[in-house]
Amino acid sequence: MLEYIVPSNMDDRLLSRAAQVLLEGGLVALPTDTSWSITCSFKSSEGIKKLRTLSGEREERHFTLLCSGIAQFGEWCQMDTTRFRLINRLTPGPYVFILKTLRGTEKTLGLRRKELGVRIPNHPVALGITRTLGLPLYSITAKRSMIPGFQEAALPVDTDTPGLPPIPEEELFQEAWELDTIEGLDLILDSGEEQMRIFSTILDISGDAVSLLRPGAGIWPA
Repeated sequence: MLEYIVPSNMDDRLLSRAAQVLLEGGLVALPTDTSWSITCSFKSSEGIKKLRTLSGEREERHFTLLCSGIAQFGEWCQMDTTRFRLINRLTPGPYVFILKTLRGTEKTLGLRRKELGVRIPNHPVALGITRTLGLPLYSITAKRSMIPGFQEAALPVDTDTPGLPPIPEEELFQEAWELDTIEGLDLILDSGEEQMRIFSTILDISGDAVSLLRPGAGIWPA
């Protein structure tokens, strides 16, 4: 189901409907400040199951927690003054931060890892949904390989370069209607704008130093 939403004047009723879909375990596609994301409520076991199936991945390191602010993930992640200042300086924006979780978080949230990737996107629709829901969203990047029958191009493997493998921009979507070919989506929020086919910058700040895992739209060093 595709619904139009005006970023500069969002309909509260539509935001509430999207939040209800997420609470009931549904998947919602929405625009961000980089590419299209597919999301579920991070407290919905049914939604997370659907997201795993759609992504083809089982580990949470392939998911990003979309939040409206630091407060939405601060209670589950290890945070000190240095990390807080870095995240606060670069957000909202096209950055994903890898953080270690606090003791007990994996059990509470049903995680299989001791790290979380968190992001505060600079887009009113994404921020509006997380604020209305009152919870973070698990998210994955919408890719054409999620379309049944799509043949994903083989990428060369560079064993000398650490970090995540690249994804060609041809795999990404520009228009909301293109996502309608992905099975399992319950709602697509169309902001009426062509989405940029770019990726966020991933910074690992779980250790003593900042490590660039994937260059993207966010400038680093910043």
